[in-house]
Order: sequence, then C-alpha cells, then structure tokens
Amino acid sequence: MIRHIYVFFVEWSPDIYTKGKKKRHESGYENKEKDPNRHLVADKVMSAVNKIFSKPLNIIRKILTVRPPGRRRSLCSSVESEENEQQEYENALPVLSDPSSLLHDHHLQKLAAHMPARTQGYQWNLVYSTAVHGSSLKTLYRNMADLQSPVLLVIKDMHNKVFGAFSSDPFRVSNYFYGTGETFLFSFNPDFQKYTWSGENSYFMSGNWESLHIGGGGGGFGLWLDADLYHGASFSCPTFHNAPLSTHEDFIVQDIEVWTVQN
Repeated sequence: MIRHIYVFFVEWSPDIYTKGKKKRHESGYENKEKDPNRHLVADKVMSAVNKIFSKPLNIIRKILTVRPPGRRRSLCSSVESEENEQQEYENALPVLSDPSSLLHDHHLQKLAAHMPARTQGYQWNLVYSTAVHGSSLKTLYRNMADLQSPVLLVIKDMHNKVFGAFSSDPFRVSNYFYGTGETFLFSFNPDFQKYTWSGENSYFMSGNWESLHIGGGGGGFGLWLDADLYHGASFSCPTFHNAPLSTHEDFIVQDIEVWTVQN
C-alpha cells in the first residue's frame, strides 16, 4: 500500500520526486536519465508516508471521538427545536370569529388539540347561538343550510356543565343517519373526556323538525335535543360507548353555540 502511494506522488509530481525527462511506455514511465539523488528523494517520501500510517488508530480515534458528539448535539438541538415548535402549536388557541360565552381558554385548548387534522389552523366561525338567534332547532338548521364543513356543538346546562359533539357534517333534517367516524362526543365534567366512534354502528347523526340526535343504538341517544333547544338528554350508546355527558341524563339547556371550522 505504501509503495502504491509513492507511485502516486511520483506520477503526479514528477518534477519534485524525480529528475530528468521521462518517456511514456504502455507499462508505465521509464526514466531516460539516471539521477544519483533519486533514491534519496524516494526514501524521504517513503519515510513521510510511514509516519502517516505509523499510528492509524489514533487518527481513527480522533475522528470517532471529536466529530460524532458534535453531530449528536446538532441532531438533539434540532429535535428539541421541533418538539418545542410542536408544543407551541398544540398550545395555540384557535381564532374565533366572535366572542364565546361558553368556551374559555382551557376549553378551546383541549378541543382544538383533539379535532381532526383537516380543521387545524382555521378560524372558528359562529354559526348559531341561543344568545344571538334564540332557541329554535329550525333556526339552527336554517343557519347551516349552505354549509359543507364540520361543526362543533357546545352546550351548557343549568348545572353549568359544558359538553357537546364534533360533527363531521353540518346538522340537517334527514330520514337516515349521516356523518363519518370523525364525529365524537365530549364533556368537561369536570375534566375533558372525548368519546370517539366505537365502530359498532354508524348512527352518527340524524335530525327532524322535532329533535336532533347524535349517536344511537341500544335504546338511547348519546345526545338528544328537542325542537325548542330547551330539553336535552344524554345516554350511553353503542356508537361512542360514552358515559352520559351531563351529571343528569335529562337536562335543561342554558345556552348553545355551534361553530364551523372551514378553510
């Protein structure tokens, strides 16, 4: 190997390591003239090469002990930075089109973090509020007639419990159940609880002019509201395997808000 390196130096720097003109042959180079100092120069080159390769392990150790830690620090810093950015993103509160009388910062933070990815980063627009539009299921349906985006139903009952549902589709009158597995029920009672689709049935939502139903099967709805949006009920149901959302299965509505999240 050392001789190969020597040949490399001689071939690429002939004026330094050899003297005299050379003639190219198929088998390599051949000196026309002999120089008595040629062997002395070669010995110096060989000695330098030997010094380079005399302690190769030390060179390898330096490479292994100096460079990787710096790279690891760089990678760790990058990972930490990404984690911090992700944490800030998750803690960011959504922008609301109107002030909410039901949702405080801790409600918004929890709900935003558990909503589908396709809703992240978009403004929440108030579609319906009992405080603004009065208590009427017909008005609720009418305000959503032109929507094609998911909605968030938030209820506060007379016991000051906050709960509701995220619906993959806007509420409408339908003879059949509609919606997708993105739909879920939630409750702050007092800690946040999310009840996702169990896969047992597809009774996500249905509605008529007399009532609105979310979740079903087994003789009860996960969430039910009457035509005046005054009486409500919440039972455990196979669709979400949820606990009753309020402290009472039958409850009186204090306020309702419906928000849409659309790009």
